[in-house]
Amino acid sequence: QVQLVESGGGLVQAGGSLRLSCAASGMPFSSYAMGWFRQAPGKERAFVAAITWTGSSTDYVDSVKGRFTISRDNAKKTVYLQMNSLKPEDTAVYYCAAAMHLTTMNNEYFYWGQGTQVTVSS
Repeated sequence: QVQLVESGGGLVQAGGSLRLSCAASGMPFSSYAMGWFRQAPGKERAFVAAITWTGSSTDYVDSVKGRFTISRDNAKKTVYLQMNSLKPEDTAVYYCAAAMHLTTMNNEYFYWGQGTQVTVSS
């Protein structure tokens, strides 16, 4: 069956960096756009970044532009989220997901991982 498994979360001080990974199995990874979402306590899950199946195009929510970078390695069936200059407001559970095309819309993603916690201390 399809599995998306996130890793790389943890506790980091403000200004620090983390690199999230999402390993896919049971799906034709290189056929799908991939996205990262996050959900902070008491808030809805929100779009963070997305990348086309070729990696040629990306999209980011304004609050992470210039700090986060999404990338993918189709040979490894893995998508990454490099997070630099982290802020306390970046604290959330981060999820990766797959969609048919590059989109920011939550409901257009149909495969989801279980999430990884990112906590940024001030």
